[in-house]
Amino acid sequence: MVATTVDLAGFWVTGYAAVRSELRGRYPRHPWPEDPATAPATKRATSRSRPRT
Repeated sequence: MVATTVDLAGFWVTGYAAVRSELRGRYPRHPWPEDPATAPATKRATSRSRPRT
């Protein structure tokens, strides 16, 4: 599903919390900051470091 908005500032205030709570479970390796406006930018998701055998 794709959603669009003309009120991006309003989305960050009202809609982001619902999206964050839903997607945190589906994409746990991705950062989901509570306040994305002040969070540092990232290039990628958390690494899947596995011990080598």
